[in-house]
Amino acid sequence: MLSPLIPECPPQLLKKAQALPAMTTAVVNAGAELALESAKLAFEAGIIIPVLVGDINAIHTAAAAIGWSVEDFKLIASDGEEDAAAKAVQCVHQGVAQLLMKGNLHTDVLIRALLDRHHGLRTGERLCHLFHLTVPNSDRILCVTDAVVNVLPDIKTQLSILRGATDVMHSLGNTKPNIALLSATEVATNSMPSSLNAKKLLDAMTEQDHQAAQVFGPLAFDGAISPEAAKLKDITHPVAGHADVLLVPNIETGNAIFKQLVYFSGATAAGVLMGAKVPVMLTSRADPPAARLASAALAVVYAHHLSQKS
Repeated sequence: MLSPLIPECPPQLLKKAQALPAMTTAVVNAGAELALESAKLAFEAGIIIPVLVGDINAIHTAAAAIGWSVEDFKLIASDGEEDAAAKAVQCVHQGVAQLLMKGNLHTDVLIRALLDRHHGLRTGERLCHLFHLTVPNSDRILCVTDAVVNVLPDIKTQLSILRGATDVMHSLGNTKPNIALLSATEVATNSMPSSLNAKKLLDAMTEQDHQAAQVFGPLAFDGAISPEAAKLKDITHPVAGHADVLLVPNIETGNAIFKQLVYFSGATAAGVLMGAKVPVMLTSRADPPAARLASAALAVVYAHHLSQKS
């Protein structure tokens, strides 16, 4: 870390999750210490009840290594990553689990199971990802989407990303979030495709989309998050300088922004996969405990919101 600040789970986010009933969560391929540590954190916080899917012997070995008794939890035997992903998805269909948590498996294996045409968790929207970023000693929340799944999203995919991000913000109590369509300029120009795509996305939005969120672009990073920069640039739209969400034009931009906040500012990045029938926690081996707990809290809050809508 380049920042001396220690990441911490945002108290308000955790309190929101703890105020809701704990959700049964299938931990996919749970037979590894890190996977079980993530589940243990969320269980001890009172926000999930784990269902452990994986090699039973490996689960018991990993649980013993971290000093956690799993005897009272439901364990589902599987053989390898693909079988674990398929059985975790079945848990959702069968009502055994309300959420999914990525364990010791590759992300693409889990995504293939989610997208399986016959047995997956498709909804008609594209799978996409959102980071909820908080910095120690700051009350400001900044979300970045999509920095994980979609490499170079077209307008249809960006519309799914926009709708997913709007829904997550609604679940957090922000009834009309400010969403900035990020580019490197505030003027649409042929030499910068992301600026043109911002205008196309605005045109593709329905009246319902506009009612659910304030969306504006193209905006450069400073014009999106700094009121002073927006004023100097004479940008008067309410989103300018006050963005809650940065909708990025490509995965490289989103990846760089969230990692800079994590490594330079000690930010906690809570991540959730959107677009499936249930939210999915995609934690990384590099995530500190605070980020893994925050991801679980975000997914729980979002899952309850989705269940109330359905």
